[in-house]
Order: sequence, then structure tokens, then C-alpha cells
Amino acid sequence: MSPDAASTWHPRHPTDVALTLARLRHGRADPTHQVATDGSLWRTTLTVDGPASLRFAQSDLHTITCQAWGAGARAAIDAAPAMVGRDDDPAGFDPAHPVLDGAHRRHPGLRIPKTGRVMEALIPAILEQRVIAVQATASWRRLVHAYGTPAPGPTPGPMMVVPTVRAWQLIPSWEWHKAGVDPQRSRTVMAVLDVARQLERCVDLSPEEAATRLRSMPGVGVWTAAEVAQRALGDADALSVGDYHLAGFIGHALFGVEFDDRQLVAAMEQWRPHRFRVVRLVENSGVAGRPRRGPRMPFVDHRAH
Repeated sequence: MSPDAASTWHPRHPTDVALTLARLRHGRADPTHQVATDGSLWRTTLTVDGPASLRFAQSDLHTITCQAWGAGARAAIDAAPAMVGRDDDPAGFDPAHPVLDGAHRRHPGLRIPKTGRVMEALIPAILEQRVIAVQATASWRRLVHAYGTPAPGPTPGPMMVVPTVRAWQLIPSWEWHKAGVDPQRSRTVMAVLDVARQLERCVDLSPEEAATRLRSMPGVGVWTAAEVAQRALGDADALSVGDYHLAGFIGHALFGVEFDDRQLVAAMEQWRPHRFRVVRLVENSGVAGRPRRGPRMPFVDHRAH
């Protein structure tokens, strides 16, 4: 099936598409993100022109080909280079730590993505607030399957495009409940949907202005704003302060001690404006973080409430 649009380009920095886009995936069964048996990576998106499916393939770290299908194919192709890190500039980044130096050398193609689609990052981030990952990804999967649209093109398996703003708004309260989303998170989703157009314009703001706009929404705090900035805005410095695991993970991986959020922020200051890059490098370093002991976030089945 011939694509509706396609492009091949040579990024100025080495780029590993799969590694760069891995953080956009919400669980192994995310209906908007698949890796095919031939190694190509597929993503769906809802552009201003309509839905699109994208297929990324690369022969080396300096050559990327993207094909797209659907009404939004052309817009998706235009946005594809930024999605895989075109605007991410690692110049000036000094690892200054053996773990980071090793990871930086082993993964030269790790870039920070910039999808430009704020709501596609914000809604799953809200679903991930205060629950364990398996619950959040199950909620995301159920809602996208139920209220999204089938992905266009020859996707490697059944895929879906995220719901439109209107489709999200029409989800009845009992469906949020069945999806395991408590009233506080569903109210937050509904609140951001009311101003979706203004929030999408965060892509045109500075990181500080974008964070301020996002955090002006009830229920959107530092952690949620950072999660959006890391995916939609290409912010290499966005640090997810307040994450249940991050402080302990970074503390043990880089310094061999347990950190709280205050200590995390202080220790990471030396890598500003590349703090999120540091997190991604540590995640791919192979170094263990916090030992698996002590309390974990409990599983709370909101469907039973």
C-alpha cells in the first residue's frame, strides 16, 4: 500500500529512532506505538489535518526514512524530523560521571523527541498520576481502543489513533470508572480538554512559559508538566520531580545513596540544561538503581469504588 507522503533525511546528529521514541510508548501493548518484525517503528498521531500512521526506518544513525498514511500524512511527515530529535542539540553536554560517559558513548543516537502534540502527551500523563504503571497503561489502552479511530495504512497489527478532543469529552463517567480512572484524574482530563487549543500552543512558548501554562491547570503539577515537556516539547532539561521512583533510582545509580526529591534536584543542578538527558542515559546505562526492597506504590483498583 503506497504511502500518502514520505521523506528521507540525514539528521545533523546521530539519531536512533527506536531509542529516541521509546519514551513515547505507554506500555508494551500501546495501540499507538508498535515495532514491526522488520525493525521499523510505527506510531499514530492526530494532526491538525486528521489522523496519520507513520513508519520510521533507518539504515544507519544518519539516515532516516518516514512514510505516512491518512488524512494527516503530509502534516505528520513535516513534523517527523522534530519528533525524532531534530531540534535536540547535545552541544555543551558534559557527562562528568563514569556512568553517564559510558552510556553517552554507547548510545550516541539518543535524542530528545518533540512531537508537538501536547494533548497526546498530557492525557496519558494525567492517567499515570499516583498509580502504578500497569494500571495507567491499561486505562490508556482501554480508552484509546474504545474512543479512538482505527489507524490508516498497512500497520503491522491493529493500531489506533488517539480520540479527538470532542471524543474524549463525550466519554461518560462510568466508562472512566470501568477503565480504572478515579474521579479526580478524569476531572483533570476534562479540565484540560476545555482549553486544549490554548495548551497545544505551548509548543510556541519557552520551556518556562510552557510549564507555567500547563501548571495553571488544576491537577497538573510539576511532574505532569515535565512529562509533557519531555515528549511534546523536546525539553532536554525537564526533570520529573515528584516521581515515585526517580529520586531513589538516580541517587543509587549515580551516587550510591538514597535520594529524596530535594536531594535529586540539588544533585542534578550540575547538568542543567540537560537533566532529562541524564535521566535517559541512566535508564539505558544498565546500572541498577534503587535495590528492590522497601515499600512500593500499592495497586488501587478504582473500579471497585
